[in-house]
Amino acid sequence: MKNKIVHIYSHTHWDQEWYFTSSRSRIYLFNHIKNVIRILENNDDFPCYLLDAQSALIESYLLWAPEDKDVLFKLIAEKRLLTGPWYTQTDQLVIHQESLVRNLWYGIKVATDAGSSMALGYVPDCFGQGGNMPQIYKQFGIHHALFWRGIADNTLRETEFIWQGENGDRIFAVQMPWGYHYGGLLDETPEKMATFLNEKMSPIEARSDRENLLYPHGFDQAPVRENLPDLVKQFNACDDEGHYQISSPLDFLEALEKESANDVRILQGELTEGKHSRVHKTIFSCRADLKLLNNEIESLLVNTLEPVLAISRSLGHAYPSKIIADIWKLMFYNAAHDSIGGCNSDDTNQDIFFRYKQARDLAVNLLELHSRLIAIRTQREHDYTFTVFNPLTNTAAPQVTFEAWLPGIPFTLRDSAGNALPYVIEEQTDLTSYVLNQTIRLNPGKPYHKPEKVYRTKVTVNSSDLPALGYTRWHLDFDADGASKRVTDNMMVIENAFYRMEVEENGLLTIKHKTTGKRYERQMLLVENGDDGDSYNYSPPRGDLIVTSEGCLASAHRENNGLNQSLLLDYVLKVPGNLEERAQGIATSTMKVAVHVTLQYDDIIRFTVDVDNQVLSHRLCVHFATDILANVSYADQLFGVVARPVQLSNALKVWEAENWHEKPISIEPMQSYVNLHDEKHGFTLHTNGVREYEIVGDNFDTISVTLFRSFGYMGKENLLYRPGRASGESVVATPDAQLSGPLSFAFGWRIYSGSFDEAQHARLSKSLLTSFPVYQDSDFLNGRLRFCLSDEQRTYPQEYSLLALPDGPEDALVSVVKCAEEGEGLICRFYNPNLNATATIPALNNARYVLLDEKTPSQERAALNPNDVQTLYVEIV
Repeated sequence: MKNKIVHIYSHTHWDQEWYFTSSRSRIYLFNHIKNVIRILENNDDFPCYLLDAQSALIESYLLWAPEDKDVLFKLIAEKRLLTGPWYTQTDQLVIHQESLVRNLWYGIKVATDAGSSMALGYVPDCFGQGGNMPQIYKQFGIHHALFWRGIADNTLRETEFIWQGENGDRIFAVQMPWGYHYGGLLDETPEKMATFLNEKMSPIEARSDRENLLYPHGFDQAPVRENLPDLVKQFNACDDEGHYQISSPLDFLEALEKESANDVRILQGELTEGKHSRVHKTIFSCRADLKLLNNEIESLLVNTLEPVLAISRSLGHAYPSKIIADIWKLMFYNAAHDSIGGCNSDDTNQDIFFRYKQARDLAVNLLELHSRLIAIRTQREHDYTFTVFNPLTNTAAPQVTFEAWLPGIPFTLRDSAGNALPYVIEEQTDLTSYVLNQTIRLNPGKPYHKPEKVYRTKVTVNSSDLPALGYTRWHLDFDADGASKRVTDNMMVIENAFYRMEVEENGLLTIKHKTTGKRYERQMLLVENGDDGDSYNYSPPRGDLIVTSEGCLASAHRENNGLNQSLLLDYVLKVPGNLEERAQGIATSTMKVAVHVTLQYDDIIRFTVDVDNQVLSHRLCVHFATDILANVSYADQLFGVVARPVQLSNALKVWEAENWHEKPISIEPMQSYVNLHDEKHGFTLHTNGVREYEIVGDNFDTISVTLFRSFGYMGKENLLYRPGRASGESVVATPDAQLSGPLSFAFGWRIYSGSFDEAQHARLSKSLLTSFPVYQDSDFLNGRLRFCLSDEQRTYPQEYSLLALPDGPEDALVSVVKCAEEGEGLICRFYNPNLNATATIPALNNARYVLLDEKTPSQERAALNPNDVQTLYVEIV
C-alpha cells in the first residue's frame, strides 16, 4: 500500500491583464473556457478543474457565449469546474477594506448563482497576505486558505499552519513554497517519468512528513492538460510510494487538516516576507497617478455615495443595485494584484485608467441624480437653495467646498435656522448666456426666477452642524454681504488654537504645539532621490544624488481668507535629470514644487503639494520629524491597526548570504494613516494619496511618506534591493510610468497629547476622506445643463436624519452604512480601530447581527475587541 497521497490540482492562473491588455486576455479566456468545457464534458475521469477562483471569468465568458450557460452552470454545480470565492484576485494590503469585502461578496454571489462557490481562500499570486484575512474569510464561511507569497522557510519549514488573524480568529492554511506554477510542466516520456516525478516530489516531501501532499499543476494562462487523467495513471504505475489523484485544492486542505489535527504551528497577522517569494513591497507607490484615482473613488463610493443612497431609499427612491454592482466590478478589475500594483505595460495601465474614469463618472453622476431627487422634493422658500448632505452617522460641521451658479451680487449664506455661515468665494466665471440658454421650461406659464447674471462660482463654507446621515438646507439672503475677504501678505507665520507655524530661513517649517508648548523644527522636508527600480520594486541607484528642499525656497507668502490661514511656498530643487546624471553627481534639471499649508479650526495641518515633474527615474518623499525614538510604527490595515518593526534587523544581517529574493526593507503599506507614539503623545500623518511609508532617521524618529516614484521599464535585472532576474518583462518600456507633467498630492499632519486610542486616528481619517455633497435647487438650472426633470411635489422636510450613532473614543467605528445587497434593509458595519481598548457597538432598533455575507446570523455582542468587525442588518420600518 502506498504511503503518500499526492493531490494534483489542475488549474490556470488567469491574469486579467499584465504585460498584455485585458482585451487580449479576454479573447484567450474565451478560447480557454471553451476547451475546458469540452474536456470536462467528454472526460468523466477528469474530476475537476480550478478556474483561478475568480468568478469574473465566468461572467466575462458568458457575455460572448450565453449559449454555454447551462452546460457551464452544470459543471460548476457538480464542482467539476471550480470558481469563487473571489470576483477577481484582489490585493489585500492597499485596497479599501470594503473593496475586499465586496470582492468576496460579489465573487461568491456570481459563483453560487452559477451552481457553487469554492469555500477556499485561494490566493496564488498576490503580493502578501493581509493580517485580518482569517476573520474576513471566516465571516464568509471560508475556513481554509491556500497561497504562495508571504512566508519564508526560516519562519515556516513545513507547509501547513494555523493562521490567526489580528482579532484571534483562526483558519487552517497551507503555503505553496514554490508557487502555483511548480508543477506546470509534466514530462510525458515513459522512460523519464519516474526520474521526473522523483525530482519534483523530493522537495515537497522534504518540506512535509504528512501523508497528504500537494502538487499544483498549472501556470499563467495555462491550457488545460487534456490527457492529465492518463498521465496520472502512468504516475501511479511508475511510483511505488505515492498515489496520485486529481483533486480540488479544498479536498486536499480538508484531508491534510484532518491528518494533522492540532499538530501544527500558529502564525499570526500579515504575511509579507520576501525571502523566496517576492512580495514587491514597494509596489504600493508604483503608478502614483492610478493609486490616487483608486483611493479617491473608493472614498467616494464607501464614505459618500453609498450612505447618500441609503438616505435616498429611506425616502422612497429605488436602490440602483445593478449600477452599484457595475461600479464596484470596475473597481474589482482594477484591484487585481497586477492591476492595482501598476506593474503592467503602458497600454494596460491606460485600460486601468479608463476603468477608473468610468467608475468615477458613474459614481459622480449617480450621486448627483439622487442628491437631486431629494432636493427637488424638499420644501423650498428661496430661489437660491442648497441641499447639503452629511454621509457620516454623527453630526458634523465640516468645511465644505462646492460649485454654485450665483447672480454675482453680495449675499449672506444662511443655514436652515437662519444663522449666517462664514464663506469665501474662491473663483467665479461669468457664464450667463451659456446657462440661461440651457434652461428648459416644461410649463412656460409658471413663473420662475431668471437672474440677470450667472457666475459659475467655487465657494468654501464653514458649515454649522449637519444632521447625522441626512441633509439640511442652506439659502442665499441678498440683504447683506457675508463673504469673507482674502488678505495676502509676506508674513511667514500662521496659527490657530492648536498650532503656531513659521517658515524657517532654510525653507522648512517649525511647528509649535500649543497644548504642550513644544516646538518641532525641520518639518515637511521634501526628499528626492533616484529610482533604479521597475514597475515592481523601488530600488536606489548604486550611485545616487539625494536632494532635499532645504535651502530651496524660491518664494513665499501668507493668505488669510477669514476661514483659513495658509502659507503658499514655492520650492525649486536642482536635481539630476536621469540616472546617468545621478551616477555622475550632476544636477542639470529643476523640479518645481508648490506647497500649500493650511490651518482650519481643528488640529489637522493640511498640506497640498503640486509638482511639475520633468525628471526621469526618481522618487519624492516628504519627511516629518518627531521626538520619538521608535522601535515600532503603527498604521491602519483592514478593519484595524497593525504594529510593525521599523527595521528588520535580523533579516538584514543574513539576506545577502542566504540569497533572499528581495532585500528585507521596512517600507510598508497603510490604509490612510501612519503613526508614532509613546504613552503621552504622538504624531500621525493622514493621507488619501500613495499608501506607503517608512520610518527613517538615525534614531528612527522621522515619518517618511512616498508621494510618487517613476521608472522607465516594466522589469529590470539585478536591482540593489532585488538581485537576480527581472520581475515582469524587461523588454517592455514604460515611458508613461515616468509620470511627466503636473502631479498633486494631499495629506494632513497631526500632533496630539494623550494615548493612541484616545486620539481616534481612523475616525479622523474617515472624516477627512468623506465628501459632503451640495446640490443647488434653482429653477433656472433645470435644462440641458443638468438634463431636464419634471416638477415634483415638495413633501420632504427641510432637515432629515436617517440614523445618528455615537462617535466617542469608546464607540465602534462605522466602516460603511449602505443599502443591503439583498432585501430592503440597511447595512451598518462596525469595527474596532483601537490598539488596546474595546469598542462598544450601539444598540439599534430592528437590527440583527450578521456576518460579512449580510445573511448568516452571528452572535450578539455589546463590544468589539481590537481588529474585530461586526455587521448589523437593520430593517427600515
